[in-house]
Amino acid sequence: MPSKKLAAKKYIKYHADGTIWAKGFKVGDAMSGYWEWFRKDGTKMRSGYFAGDEQIGTWTTYDKKGKVYKVTEMKTKARVAAHHQKETE
Repeated sequence: MPSKKLAAKKYIKYHADGTIWAKGFKVGDAMSGYWEWFRKDGTKMRSGYFAGDEQIGTWTTYDKKGKVYKVTEMKTKARVAAHHQKETE
């Protein structure tokens, strides 16, 4: 019998004061797709993508005014493993 593919469900986590702390999607228990984190004042703190709970692609960190502070290209486990293998050859 074929296994059912889980659908992505919207997920929101809140600060203790009720403001949004993080929002994105989960497939089962794993983070998936685009996610955003927010400060208590509502400004965006960080954003990026997940695939199977792993950060992938470009991630952006924002300053306290919500302006881009830093952009980071995430190294996936597969890319890190391939790089490590090349170093040991």
